[in-house]
Amino acid sequence: MAKQAATLLIIDDDDDILISAKLFLKQHFALVVTCNSPREMNALLSDHKPDLILLDMNYRKGINDGKEGLYWLRHILEIDANHQVILMTAFGDVELAVNALKTGARDFILKPWNNDKLLATLQTTLDSGVPKAHGNASGGTASASSKNKVPGFDELVGESESLKDVFKIIEKAAPTEANILILGENGTGKQVVARQIHKHSDRAKQVFLHVDLGSLSENLFESELFGYAKGAFTDAKEDKAGRFEEANGGTLFLDEIGNLTLPLQAKLLTVLQNRSVTRLGENKPRSVDIRLITATNANVNELIAKNEFRQDLYFRVNTMEINLPPLRARKGDVGLLSEYYLLTYKEKYKKPQATFSKAVLTAFENYSWPGNIRELQHVVERAIIMSDGNEIGVGDIQLSNAKSLSQTETALPETVDLETMERNLVKRAIDKYQGNISKAAAELGLTRAALYRRMEKFGL
Repeated sequence: MAKQAATLLIIDDDDDILISAKLFLKQHFALVVTCNSPREMNALLSDHKPDLILLDMNYRKGINDGKEGLYWLRHILEIDANHQVILMTAFGDVELAVNALKTGARDFILKPWNNDKLLATLQTTLDSGVPKAHGNASGGTASASSKNKVPGFDELVGESESLKDVFKIIEKAAPTEANILILGENGTGKQVVARQIHKHSDRAKQVFLHVDLGSLSENLFESELFGYAKGAFTDAKEDKAGRFEEANGGTLFLDEIGNLTLPLQAKLLTVLQNRSVTRLGENKPRSVDIRLITATNANVNELIAKNEFRQDLYFRVNTMEINLPPLRARKGDVGLLSEYYLLTYKEKYKKPQATFSKAVLTAFENYSWPGNIRELQHVVERAIIMSDGNEIGVGDIQLSNAKSLSQTETALPETVDLETMERNLVKRAIDKYQGNISKAAAELGLTRAALYRRMEKFGL
């Protein structure tokens, strides 16, 4: 599996933690830098310009209140407010987690961690929006990359009419308490839009908490979202608040809501109706005050028609709806986004003279971008890494390898038997994503439940 082109900086005073984290993460990311003292971080931030920082909360023996971690978090954000920081601690505390997120951390990880969950958290954070542009003292990169942004929407780039329609809805809906459902294909920027809604709301100074429902198994759904009491199950060694409680007073963003099974939808609906959660192992409901934003790449109306999504839940989460256009429908924005990512990555990879040839820009405009903005971001980053000269030519870009399943794997089949064709498509999607059901289902435009039924039907 190819490594993600990202640099991670891990800061922890426990050398065993640093070694184990680096051994695992270097399998998945281009560069993993470790440091056992936060006082050394300034030089590392300058030298490596990390895409993501994992920061321990405690550095003195016997002191476990997390204040040191919050101090160094503020220090990092003062250097560059765009730094993405995930905090780590062996001492779980709801108030500490909330304070960390309010201060500017992107997420909060408890040690010891589960490797798969750690990796998912890091990848979600890295994919949460457009990468930061590392400006110099003159502000050249930052000012150049900001010229294509709409004032007030600092993470959204584009001038197309379809994107302007999204801006108008955000401006009207953000200051309200309305629940918002964001619809759009994978890679269109649903989480970026959710963060912009939070930023322009009355809760902007409170926590914004993102939960990827597609990564939660049915067994983890309640414990992760609603929390649990000590002894509720075998590994419940202490009380733990769920994501609803952690987001209290702020915004809770539930991504991939279309992947939930009907039983889980019913549990979520109950919480939303009652505005309270009950931890596993407890009987006492706890009131929660959250602004709810949800998102999905599925066609919810089709799911409702197939009885795969509850209509009452749809009405509950969909006071306002935002439809994000795919990149192929944003006429003129491909060039602006290409320039934005070019400015971002040529600074990061120290290639200040890098430019696109006219042939590359033409190829970008003619390409359908099945992976949308996320695909464009990755194509530009790879092109800058692979280019030898100042001008990036068509030989430096890879569009053919980035095509969607529908473009690369649906040539005319040997048979026109619909059932055989459906079985082949399902199998190809599962193989493509190495058994990841959520991603395969999204590729096929199905819910996980619908994909499981087809797998059972075809004996896959």
